[in-house]
Amino acid sequence: MSRYILGERTMDGAVMQERAERAAQGLVELGVKAEDVVALFLRNDFAFIEASLAAGLVGAYPTPVNWHGTVPEAAYVFTDCGARVIVIHADLYRSIKAAIPVGVTVLVAETPPELAEAYGVAAEDARVPEDCIDWGKWLESKSRLATTPAEPPGSIIYTSGTTGFPKGVRRHPPTPEEAVAGRNLLLQGFGLAPHLDNPAGIITVLTGPMYHSAPNAYGMLCARAGATVVIEPRFDPEELLALIDRHKVTHLHMVPIMFNRLLRLPDEVKAKYDLSSLKFVVHAAAPVSPPIKRAMIEWWGPVINEYYGSTETSMVVFCDADEWLAHPGTVGKPIGNAEILIIDKEGNALPTGEIGEVVARNRTIPDFTYQGDDAKRRAAEKAGLIAPGDVGYLDADGFLYLCDRAKDMIISGGANIYPAEIEAELHKMPGVADCAVFGIPDEEFGEAVCAFVQPGPGGDLTERDVRAYLRERIAGYKVPKTVHFAADLPREDSGKIFKRKLRDPFWEGTGRSI
Repeated sequence: MSRYILGERTMDGAVMQERAERAAQGLVELGVKAEDVVALFLRNDFAFIEASLAAGLVGAYPTPVNWHGTVPEAAYVFTDCGARVIVIHADLYRSIKAAIPVGVTVLVAETPPELAEAYGVAAEDARVPEDCIDWGKWLESKSRLATTPAEPPGSIIYTSGTTGFPKGVRRHPPTPEEAVAGRNLLLQGFGLAPHLDNPAGIITVLTGPMYHSAPNAYGMLCARAGATVVIEPRFDPEELLALIDRHKVTHLHMVPIMFNRLLRLPDEVKAKYDLSSLKFVVHAAAPVSPPIKRAMIEWWGPVINEYYGSTETSMVVFCDADEWLAHPGTVGKPIGNAEILIIDKEGNALPTGEIGEVVARNRTIPDFTYQGDDAKRRAAEKAGLIAPGDVGYLDADGFLYLCDRAKDMIISGGANIYPAEIEAELHKMPGVADCAVFGIPDEEFGEAVCAFVQPGPGGDLTERDVRAYLRERIAGYKVPKTVHFAADLPREDSGKIFKRKLRDPFWEGTGRSI
C-alpha cells in the first residue's frame, strides 16, 4: 500500500484511499458524473492526490491548472474545461477568486505549512476563509463512495501556452484493454514494471509540478502502483540529495534543468549524501546538453534513462544510459506500439539521416481531442500521426535525434538554422551556465541569429568571446549576430526556457509573425 510523505508528515495509502472515496461521494452529491471536469488549482500536496483519485473514481477528468496563472489565464482554463468543481489551495484562492466562473462549486484546501514555508505564504493566507467550503472538513463529513468505482479516464492536461492560450488535451475514456496497455507502457518507461512484485520497495520524490503532463502521469502512476511518494515542496538541488539519502529513494522523474543545478553544487556538498539506493532515474520534457548528461551518468551511474513524447502523443521513444552513450544526443527509439516518421513539408516520409518534422503516435493509448476544439485536433495530424512541433532525424539504428522546435527554426537568407545546434555548442563553453538562441528580424536576411547567455559563477564573458568560440565550431552563418547576457533566463516550471519572453520584444511593431 502506498505511503505519502510531505516534510515530517506521513499519510498511509489506506487513509489516502478512504479520503479519496469520501471526496468521490461528495462529488457525486454535487452532481459530478462521468466525463465531467474537476479542476485542481493546487501545488503538489496530499490534497492534489486525493482530489485526482476522487475525480477518477467517479469517471470525471481531474484537470490540473497552472497555479502560476494570472486571473485572466486561470479564468480561461476554468471556462474552457467546463469545470463543475474547483479544488484550490487557500492562498491561491485569495489571489485568483475573481477568475472562478459563476455557479462553479469551490472547495478550498488549507495550504500546508511545508508549502507555506517554501513559497513564503503568510499564516493567515494559508487558512481556509470562513465563507468557503473547507476541503478537508467537507470530505471527512462524507461517507465512502456508495457506487462502483469507475475506470479513471485520465487527466485533461493543458499545454504550457507559450504561444498563446493553452490547449486542453482530452483523451477519450479508455476501454479496459486500453487502460491496461497504457498503464503497462508507463510502468515500463518509468522503470516501475520490474518492481511491482514489491511496490513498497519503490520510493520516489515528486520533483516537478503535477499540472505538467509528465510529472502528473508519473506521480499518479506511482500512487496507484503502491509506491512511497515523497513530495518535495519546491525543487532544491541539495534538498533532493538529502531526500534521496534520507528515504533511500529508488526512482525519480526529472527534467534537465535539475541536472544543471545539481552539477553546479560544490563537490563537498555532492559528497555528503549517499545516492546508492537509486535504481532508475528518467528525464524528459526539455533538451539536455550531451556534456551535462554525460556528467550525470558519471556521477550517478548508468541509472539515467530518457524518453521523448508530448502531452498529445504520450511516451513514444526511450533509451537507457548504455544506448545513449552508444548514440550520444539521441532521445531514444520507439517504445511499445509507437510509430515515428520524419516528414517534409508535403508530408512525405524522409530517409534515414535527413532532417524534417517529427510526427509520432503511440497506438497503445486512446486517441485525444483538444477540449472544445476538434478543428485544432485535426490540424495536429500529419501523415496519419501527430505533430508535436519538433524537427529531427532518425539514424540507421532507428534512434531519434531532435534538432529543434519547428517554430524555433531560423530562416536566414534562405538557410535553415537550428538554434539547438548552436545552444549545444554554447553549453560546452566554459563560463556558460545556460543559453537561448532564436531568430530576430533582419532587413537584409529576413532573420538573424540572436543568443542570450546566462554566465556561470565567475563567468566573465563578452560578446566577442562568445562569437569567437562559436566561429571555431560552427559555420559562420550560424554564429549569432548579437549576443546578450542575463543573470537569469525566464523559465517554465518544466525547466524549459520561456523563449517567447526573450524573443517577443524584438518582433513587436514589425508587422511580422513568428
